[in-house]
Formats: sequence, C-alpha cells, structure tokens
Amino acid sequence: MTSIDLNADLGEGFGRWTLTDDERLLSVVTSANVACGFHAGDAVTMQRVCELAAGRGVRVGAQVSYRDLAGFGRRAMDVPPAELAAEVAYQIGALEVFARAAGTRVSYVKPHGALYNRVVHDQEQAEAVVAGVRLAGAALPVLGLPGSRLLERAAEAGLPAVTEAFADRAYTDGGTLVPRGRDGAVVTDAEAVVERSLGLAHTGQVVSHTGAPVAVRARSLCLHGDTPGAVELARRVRERLTASGVRVEAFA
Repeated sequence: MTSIDLNADLGEGFGRWTLTDDERLLSVVTSANVACGFHAGDAVTMQRVCELAAGRGVRVGAQVSYRDLAGFGRRAMDVPPAELAAEVAYQIGALEVFARAAGTRVSYVKPHGALYNRVVHDQEQAEAVVAGVRLAGAALPVLGLPGSRLLERAAEAGLPAVTEAFADRAYTDGGTLVPRGRDGAVVTDAEAVVERSLGLAHTGQVVSHTGAPVAVRARSLCLHGDTPGAVELARRVRERLTASGVRVEAFA
C-alpha cells in the first residue's frame, strides 16, 4: 500500500489577526508546519498550535523563514549565511520550548516562502539553513522540494531529507514551483487539487503549467491552510486518498 504524509502551514496568525483554521485542519493533516514568529506566529499562537497538535497526534514541524513579518516571508531577502543559520536555530528553539511543554517535540524543519524557493537553487543559503538545523542540536529531518540544493546539503550533513509536493501549486516543466506572482500559480479548482493529489500519491507525477508530465516523487503532500475552503478541501483530499488505497500517515 502506498503511504503519504499530509502537511499544512499552521499558526500563521499574529496577535489579534488570524489566518488559518488551525483547530479544524489539525483534524485532517498528519504534520503541522508551525510558523515560528519570523513570517507569522507569536508565542501564544505557537503554544496553542503545539497543544492542539499534541492532542491529536499530529507531528510538529518548525516552519522557518526570513525575518519578514510585513511581507509574510514571501519577499526576496539577502541574509548573510551565519546570520541566517543563527535565525533558523533561534526559530527551531523557540518552537521546541512550546512543543515540549505540550508533551511533544519538533519533528522536522521546513523553510517557508521566499526562503523555501531560494534554497532550491542557492547553495550558500541552503547550507546556512542546514547549519541552523544542526546548530539547534538535533538531527531533524528537512522537508523540501525534490532535487533542491537544500535536500542535497541536508543529506550530506546526515539529516534525513524528505521530499515534498504541492497539490495546489502550479509546476514548471523543470519541477519547480511557478512563482506566486504569475497567473495560475495557485490551483484553485477543488477537484483539480484532489486529482493532482491522487496522481502525486500513485504515480509520482503532476502536470506542469504547460501541460507536460513532471516527475515529483514525494513522501509528503502540502495543502496550504490559507486558501479559501482549505479545511473542506483537505478533507476531500484525505478521503479520496484513503478510498484509493493510500495510507495517510506522518513521515516523522
């Protein structure tokens, strides 16, 4: 039987402002990418999501990013490698405090937004992220795009490299994500997202924005929590995966 992890970006609120329906999404996903305060999230939000995740048996992951609250971590930034490594470790450490207090732990690390896309090709920034994970003191799995510099550097450093796919994002012919600023970068048709999820789980393929088949073999499938109808869409995806013989379970 094929198995796959379902992950979602959670805890992306700040103060009185909320974005994702964390409680309901945690009843569907198996891994939670928790914002650690740099692109979104704050201490209270991190604590609450960790408690909810622990109560549901959902794995907690540190979603690390550039320090960019105003731009939601989606603006390109040039951060010196040593500084980026320290900031990655800082974010992991902050989340670990709340995870342990909730009776769980940080089980993996995933970059967010501009940092996620940067470390696909930028070796220096990828090495800095890996250095930050190691600085945090644990051999945590790193979640990223197949073929990325990040996963290559993680594997070289002895960290488990976990491949990820996106059912609701458009792909280029080269297997990278179409930038969000372009038309069609986000797949909004619910049935299309479901069908893409099934294809990724069963065949390891997705259709690119030009209509070409692209190999994307992934252990984890990301469903964005900030899209309209995210909870119901996530439920549909999980139900259809299970009905097709796919075992939905956390990778970590």
